[in-house]
Amino acid sequence: MRNDFVFVDEYMPGVRWDAKYATWDNFTGKPVAGYLANRIVGTRALCAALQSAREEAASYGFGLLLWDGYRPQRAVDSFRHWSQQPEDGRTKQRHYPRIDRPDMFEHGYVAAKSGHSRGSTVDLTLYHLESGELADMGGDHDLMDSVSHHGAEAISRTSADNRGHLRRIMESSGFSSYACEWWHYTLKDEPYPDTYFDFPITQVSLG
Repeated sequence: MRNDFVFVDEYMPGVRWDAKYATWDNFTGKPVAGYLANRIVGTRALCAALQSAREEAASYGFGLLLWDGYRPQRAVDSFRHWSQQPEDGRTKQRHYPRIDRPDMFEHGYVAAKSGHSRGSTVDLTLYHLESGELADMGGDHDLMDSVSHHGAEAISRTSADNRGHLRRIMESSGFSSYACEWWHYTLKDEPYPDTYFDFPITQVSLG
């Protein structure tokens, strides 16, 4: 692994994660190039800020569940290739019900150069510490629709409140939000703002 990148679960023992792009449970419908292990990777700076966020979340009765961190550039490239393939309908209703595949880029849900590839962006949600159940956010990870935007009106008061909790937690811990995705946060003072890495995520990452 690159010297400044670590497995988040080793830096933050006990953190919950589900690396969606290493599984079949993502908008492409299969594991994505570069994700060879179900682990979350990020810079040490990202992890330090996430530790602060976890402590802040606990004060509200929440824990953090991570879905993605560092994303190899080859994964981003594979998203572009996938978007150009004929529609098969397998993931459309769940992930992009009102747009076509190529429109994901135009609408800002997928980028040809992703902040994730710089190592200090994270996709995450909250769960209730008491029950372990995920907080109601009014939509799931990678729902590419206006309902996922910050300030969306077509969600319940509970969902809006939970999104507000997550945003306050993350922004107070040094992250900035992304208008189109309630789950997406980037470290404001990221160590590699202009570098897009492409080493794969493996069980023992080689870099």
